[in-house]
Amino acid sequence: MDQFGLFGNIESEEIITTDGQCTYYPNFISHATYDELYEEINWRQDQITLFGKTHNVPRLHAWYNDNNDSYTYSKIKLPVNSFESHLAQIRETIATKLGIYFNSCLCNLYRDGNDYAAIHADDEAELGENPIIASVSIGAKRKFVFKHKTNKGLDKVSLDLEDCSLLLMKGSLQHYWKHELPRSKKIKDPRINLTFRQL
Repeated sequence: MDQFGLFGNIESEEIITTDGQCTYYPNFISHATYDELYEEINWRQDQITLFGKTHNVPRLHAWYNDNNDSYTYSKIKLPVNSFESHLAQIRETIATKLGIYFNSCLCNLYRDGNDYAAIHADDEAELGENPIIASVSIGAKRKFVFKHKTNKGLDKVSLDLEDCSLLLMKGSLQHYWKHELPRSKKIKDPRINLTFRQL
């Protein structure tokens, strides 16, 4: 039996099927891992320069990889950490249930609704031609929004990423869709986001 009680209901919902695939799995892991992950992950505050002005990245983050490979996005180079017990256990259980093994994880800590992720696509070259990303949410429920890059006839796709859920993005999704986690002043509680990747 999984010592962390990670898996509950394996039901799923197809969110996007046009120009890529996105599947949502509610109730995917146990909230019991939140405190351990918060303490275990080596969170860091980096800065980003936009239009000549330097600001704090609006969240904390950390990078984990099996092969000691660093990761760069938005011109921020993240040093590598080695997978430890709780993060590694979640990865192994995802591999067992979904049949996908990930060698990397970008972890994000959204301290409250003032922390956010601006609209973007996870299309860095090192992630491969058609990246597969499993995004685990633990903590406060946050809205997640997809917008098609070119087809203005397609409406935005919005969903609430609930505590203990997993969002699987694959196929050509990153080529055709951007996504964001908008700011919300109503959110007072934190959320940990674990985005497992193949580098």
